[in-house]
Amino acid sequence: MPTILITGAGRGIGLEFARQYAAAGWRVLGTVRDPLAGRPLSDAGGEVYVADVADPASVARLKGALAGVQLDVVLNNAGIYGQDQSFGSVDADAFMAVMRTNALAPLKVAEAFADQLTGRKVIATITSLMGSIAENSSGNFYAYRASKAAANMVMKTLALDLGSRGITAIAVSPGWVRTDMGGAEAPLSPAEAVSGMRAVLDKVSLNDSGKFFHFDGSELPW
Repeated sequence: MPTILITGAGRGIGLEFARQYAAAGWRVLGTVRDPLAGRPLSDAGGEVYVADVADPASVARLKGALAGVQLDVVLNNAGIYGQDQSFGSVDADAFMAVMRTNALAPLKVAEAFADQLTGRKVIATITSLMGSIAENSSGNFYAYRASKAAANMVMKTLALDLGSRGITAIAVSPGWVRTDMGGAEAPLSPAEAVSGMRAVLDKVSLNDSGKFFHFDGSELPW
């Protein structure tokens, strides 16, 4: 049975990933920050682990809890949007909190679990088109944009550092999705976005390592 570790699997895109992978016969290991938020993940067929991936000590404890588990895919989904990010009102501490969750956490999770990857050997991070420097035509959203651009750089660097181990590392954008973060006006349902991203994860190989994909399979500019 193939196995996937999904961070931030208690709601939204992460929970939909858990539902779809469990329905496809995968063993799904999912993290939530609050144990009270684990019921939807459990109902979806996932195994619930409490971890705050923005805290390296919590990631280390998660590694201990999953010692010896062989993983096919590590999916860094956990992410936060942050507070007011318009020019002139960016709070420094809030900015760094977004960076810790969105950019540092995928690196620390990769460090923790790279040695447990077998089979597919894929590390993927859910980033955003808002992390593309080339596609930034509207400004604003400083912390979120910077954190996703940093996450993209983390994945590109992991691709170089882990390629000799046969590990594929990619960044994936879900598009604009109707979640708590995306809002009710977003055009995509979680099911549509996740179905597309799963197709990307299913087909990527070592030749794709270090690339940035949209949910529809197209490659995005950095």
